Amino acid sequence: MGVPTGSIPELPANAAPVRIVSPADRTPLQLLGRAQQEVKSAVHRQLLGKIDLEKLIFMQDARARQGLLGIILQLVGEQGTPFSASERERLAKEVLDEVFGLGPLEPLLQDPTISDVLVNTADSVYVERGGVLEKTSVVFKDTSHLMHIIEKIVSSVGRRVDESSPMVDARLADGSRVNVIIPPLAVDGPILSIRRFGTVPLTADDLLKCQEYIPEMLEVLQKAVRARLNILVSGGTGSGKTTLLNVLSGFISERERIVTIEDSAELQLKQQHVVRLECRPPNVEGKGGVKQRELVINALRMRPDRIIVGEVRGEEALDMLQAMNTGHDGSITTVHANSPRDALSRIETMSMMANLNIPEKALRQQISAAVHIIVQVARLSDGSRRVTHISEITGNSGDMVSMQDIFLFEKRGIGPNGKVLGRFYATGIVPKFAEKLRASGIPLPPSLLSVSVDV
Repeated sequence: MGVPTGSIPELPANAAPVRIVSPADRTPLQLLGRAQQEVKSAVHRQLLGKIDLEKLIFMQDARARQGLLGIILQLVGEQGTPFSASERERLAKEVLDEVFGLGPLEPLLQDPTISDVLVNTADSVYVERGGVLEKTSVVFKDTSHLMHIIEKIVSSVGRRVDESSPMVDARLADGSRVNVIIPPLAVDGPILSIRRFGTVPLTADDLLKCQEYIPEMLEVLQKAVRARLNILVSGGTGSGKTTLLNVLSGFISERERIVTIEDSAELQLKQQHVVRLECRPPNVEGKGGVKQRELVINALRMRPDRIIVGEVRGEEALDMLQAMNTGHDGSITTVHANSPRDALSRIETMSMMANLNIPEKALRQQISAAVHIIVQVARLSDGSRRVTHISEITGNSGDMVSMQDIFLFEKRGIGPNGKVLGRFYATGIVPKFAEKLRASGIPLPPSLLSVSVDV
């Protein structure tokens, strides 16, 4: 294959993986376990002596992978263990995943149906499919093997993880978000969480097919985005806030300049005139970090037509409100909250973190003037995601921010197959922003506000 010889200890000889495959593909019981471990360890040792893996890894092309696979297959065959051809090929591919990929996790990352990979310990790996968690048969050989994979991930983005820095946020080459936490903070061993994002983002029609909302709700939201209303998407972890934010941003005109600000870049906007900003964590000395608040302030100097903040989670909420109130209308952001009312409370609390001693009444007036619509999303017990509220901020009533619901989702029970039953319906209230839509040449037909659909 023309690969230089040498020895690079890319993988410790005693850290070879053992991956138990799905029941349909399992080998006979007597060939599992110890025999596979011994064969993989032997192949690793021989491979390290034959090939300069450091140079090979940088090639990262199909020819290099295929050539190395042939060498590994030959080494597996020389071990003298009576594996079948399919078993030898599977073992060889697992060794290849260690060299080029993330070992036992590689098949999971190649499965497009998996949205989350959750490694609790070396022998406990869960995934999320269709909004439902399930335990896999994937295991690591030991904690050292899991730590090797973790170090491979964080080193690829110029980070490190050790006792002095036991928590790390990183991003894989495909954009997947990675969180790592290790002992002493993690009691039972290293924990790895990977939030995956599809190479092709879900569209508005895809979410319609999934019954996340009904066409009438989508049309109202589309009109609101086009009329430059400020929208807050609220929901819990994994409820689909970023996905919905991607869909809403797709309704923004190509003629507008969009600045996105994220803690970890996840948005996948289709427009051409998009400027993407991302926070920077501090270095090992605790210096050099750039927070979202600084990026929001800087974005105001970049002549944006729209500012999209992936998620507000701190004092940048106040700067976002200021931007919405000073001519940068049409902005969209997300926040973690369980209801529209909770979302307002969280925005208020996070704004107070700026320590500017703004009176509560003045802050609530800013919130009511800045935010026009709150869209609440939720993940239900069957894994489905629903837009449960589309609520309008109508102003202040005394010391409280007043709001009214335009659309709601009512949960009615559980079907025989475990599916959550319910209905989307309009409350019949004509929103105050209908006047702004009309002024923008985007009328709101009354028929949109009198629907009821069972799902």
